[in-house]
Amino acid sequence: MKFLCVECDRQMVFEERQLPGDGTLAAAFKCPSCGRVTALLTNPFETQLVSSLGVVIGGRTVPAQPLETVRGNVAGGRPDAFDEASGRAEARTAGPSWSAEAQQRLSQVPGFVRGMVKKIYAEYAKDHGIAEITPAVMDTARAELGLEGM
Repeated sequence: MKFLCVECDRQMVFEERQLPGDGTLAAAFKCPSCGRVTALLTNPFETQLVSSLGVVIGGRTVPAQPLETVRGNVAGGRPDAFDEASGRAEARTAGPSWSAEAQQRLSQVPGFVRGMVKKIYAEYAKDHGIAEITPAVMDTARAELGLEGM
């Protein structure tokens, strides 16, 4: 999509983008010839629809991340919501150790959910008095917690 200046018949250039925090989006485009400015304002539904399509108003300043739209909408868009150590006290406490095989298996889990998966296994191990998480412990936990299809 491009915005054209009606007077100059020139393509307008992106000038500014604002995300007020209420789900809306505001963007301004300016004609390089005459300086005329046009604004675009979307409601929360339109903003979500455009974002889900991967459209970035005004261009991108950082590389795209896997499932960034989902990540942005889950946990209130908190950037560290899926980090392995998100700063919470329970994330910093010592837990069971991980065998090399279990770490390898965990590394195959998509990064955006890896912290959550690691926490599930760590809590399972803690609840069952297990000092080291191995692939066998992971298999048992999946079966007992009903996560086989995941």
